[in-house]
Amino acid sequence: MVGKLDWEPAAGRADLLADPVADAIGGVPDAEAAAIDPDLADTAAFCERYDVPLEVSANCVVVAAKRGGEVTYAACMVLATDRADVNGVVRKHLGARKVSFAPMDQATSLTGMEYGGITPVGLPAGWPVLVDEAVAAAPRVVIGSGLRKSKILLPGKALAGLPGAEVVALAQ
Repeated sequence: MVGKLDWEPAAGRADLLADPVADAIGGVPDAEAAAIDPDLADTAAFCERYDVPLEVSANCVVVAAKRGGEVTYAACMVLATDRADVNGVVRKHLGARKVSFAPMDQATSLTGMEYGGITPVGLPAGWPVLVDEAVAAAPRVVIGSGLRKSKILLPGKALAGLPGAEVVALAQ
């Protein structure tokens, strides 16, 4: 297993998942969930405390893409060792004039998830999910659960198979 955590099949642990994640997790093969200290949900603290290598942890960032007065939202998945090229690759891929990180209140209200736990599993229909090539190729990655009190472990290819997902070279 990965790190010092008690992983269990995620489909049987709805108590560890935000509602939209719990509703969607059945479509994610081999997903497991584990409880963590919510004060240690941020990547660096989580990885240190639970002995999870940064290269096994993937972060989800929600971006707001603007073009012609319209705003669309997307999720970007990159390994914790990398940063998404938001102003280059993401902006061009989404066909936007400007892309920025979505404000916390918008990201949480639109997703139904807690800040620091947002995950691409269970995002609103129609949202693009841009998955970096390294994340998609990873045998297993740890991601958010929609809540700060837990994490999900799954194969990288499961993220590439999510609705709206596209594998893109996102990392800088």
